[in-house]
Amino acid sequence: MKKKPRSLIRKFVLYLFAALFFITTIIFLVFGVKGYFMYREAVKAYPISQMVSSIQNRENFVEYDELPTIYIDAVISAEDKRFESHCGVDLIAISRAVVNDIKAMSFVEGGSTITQQIAKNQYYTQEKKLERKFAEIFTAIELEQYCSKQEIFELYVNTIYFGNGYYGIYDAAKGYYGKLPSELSDYEAIMLAGLPNAPSAYSLNTNPDLAYSRMKIVLSRMVECGVITQEQANDILTNGN
Repeated sequence: MKKKPRSLIRKFVLYLFAALFFITTIIFLVFGVKGYFMYREAVKAYPISQMVSSIQNRENFVEYDELPTIYIDAVISAEDKRFESHCGVDLIAISRAVVNDIKAMSFVEGGSTITQQIAKNQYYTQEKKLERKFAEIFTAIELEQYCSKQEIFELYVNTIYFGNGYYGIYDAAKGYYGKLPSELSDYEAIMLAGLPNAPSAYSLNTNPDLAYSRMKIVLSRMVECGVITQEQANDILTNGN
């Protein structure tokens, strides 16, 4: 009896998926090993403890308790909504990024957590290579073991770029609004939370309209995360400035 064409097609598809899974596993193993050695070399040359201390000892370092709660909520909602629960790596975000990258046949999405962004900015280049991504992941996991979540958040907001030459939340708050971070209004805090996503494009001094559009995106994500209501978001937009 001849095999039905549908049965042959199903068998071919199963073999194809098995082959793709095998190839993908080999690729991840090879680049994972490369990334691990890249990570080991990086933290040997510049230990995590030294990196953390050098940032915390900077002039005008802003501690967690000096930040407005709404700013903290805005950053987490916009950048890393599972920040409080993950171990430095968000597997859900990475899985989504992998699917989108495969669809685009390019590195269009990274799925990086706040912790990974610190690792990338302090240790590695912005070059989009798979081994660098693995190195970033290993570094983020070690950083999470060394620091508390509040300390990691401090490291992040004190080092990220806000555009117009401002690095860190202190310089951004003083430079854009002439205020200390603790003095920012809800509108100002949420506006600053959105700038690091694309600091050159969203710089308040050069592209205020784009910055405002980005702020609306941050507000919508805060509503989705349940940290503010839609009514509060509308009030901040209409009356906050």
